[in-house]
Amino acid sequence: MLIVDPQNDFCDIDGATLPVAGADADMKRLAALVDQAGAAIADIVVTLDSHPVYAIERPAFWQQPGVVVTEGEERAERATLPVAPFTQIKAEDVRAGRFAPRDAALRDQVLSYLDALEASPKKYILMVWPTHCVVGTWGHNVHGELAAALGRWEATRLRTVEKVLKGQNPMTEQYSAVRAEVPIAADPRTQTNRALVDRIVDFPGLTFIAGEASSHCVAATAEDLFAEMSAERLARVVLIEDAMSPVGGFESGATAFVDRARALGVRTMTAAQALGLLSA
Repeated sequence: MLIVDPQNDFCDIDGATLPVAGADADMKRLAALVDQAGAAIADIVVTLDSHPVYAIERPAFWQQPGVVVTEGEERAERATLPVAPFTQIKAEDVRAGRFAPRDAALRDQVLSYLDALEASPKKYILMVWPTHCVVGTWGHNVHGELAAALGRWEATRLRTVEKVLKGQNPMTEQYSAVRAEVPIAADPRTQTNRALVDRIVDFPGLTFIAGEASSHCVAATAEDLFAEMSAERLARVVLIEDAMSPVGGFESGATAFVDRARALGVRTMTAAQALGLLSA
């Protein structure tokens, strides 16, 4: 079983910074599945979105020019203003001066990154996300009910859940647990995680995939893994559709991901159907 980023900050619960509608219920269904089918689950891998506060996809990294009007006075002053979450930034925006890194010394590196990102096969545009999943915070932790179920699985099966961190380098985005969107030569953490790929691809049984969000990190991770699989291996992959949800506004991306997976021969089912299959 592969569980992608089942973390508090992605769940629609109090305190979450990037809540995905439906994620709390997704994780509760997944926790119940792990509890009820644990004896039939041979291996569990959990990926964890793992960031600092200051990184290229964070508000703390960026600024934009603006004008501040002093209240009660008829004068305005030029100023640098913060960049709001959910702002997209292209290389052309930086070249035109519409946005800039707060550390001016990083401008050339940022432009090189944005050019590479936009030219990549996925053709991503950098998104400034709300600060989320900061290592060491509550938001980085696994959803409480799922964490408890995973602990019970470990104690019962006498083996550990493999936890894979992603997103630690502040100068590249990383939706996929397989590799960063623009790998950095000097940082192996951003390059293809061959151990993860081999662990999933070489697994001889069924692989169930769940997590958050279906529009982004689940899709990116799954599709990088699918690219490594034969048709026979793809037929042994199952997406648990009611244990993943899309980021609001990106529902069409999640639907397109599921459609592409089905076209490759990947199966989709509910957590209840997965339980039936695992219990057979």
